[in-house]
Amino acid sequence: MKKKAATGMHGDCGPKHLAIKDTMELLSGKWKIQIIGALMRNGTMRFMDLLREVDGIAAKMLSKELQELEINELVKRTVCDTKPITVEYEMTTYGRTLEKVIAELAHWGELHRKRIFKKSK
Repeated sequence: MKKKAATGMHGDCGPKHLAIKDTMELLSGKWKIQIIGALMRNGTMRFMDLLREVDGIAAKMLSKELQELEINELVKRTVCDTKPITVEYEMTTYGRTLEKVIAELAHWGELHRKRIFKKSK
């Protein structure tokens, strides 16, 4: 039996396809892009400010998503020496490389909303 290629179960998927898959796995879900967008718009934010900014997210989910973004070096977490202790989050330089991607998603979303709502009138 022949061994699978280094790409694993993806067989003949090209590098672009795998790159898209990896990106979608990293940014997928309801919250990550909204969190990234909030941090890009507002700069450094405290946990509770993010919780208020990202409408509908639970504290536990925000914590989980921020942890994943931190592991992937998109977000930096800083524990402040205050009483009570506060935690701040900001985009890393690497995370800011997503700015064009997020801007394009927002632009496309605006156009799509206009198109769809125009049809429903």
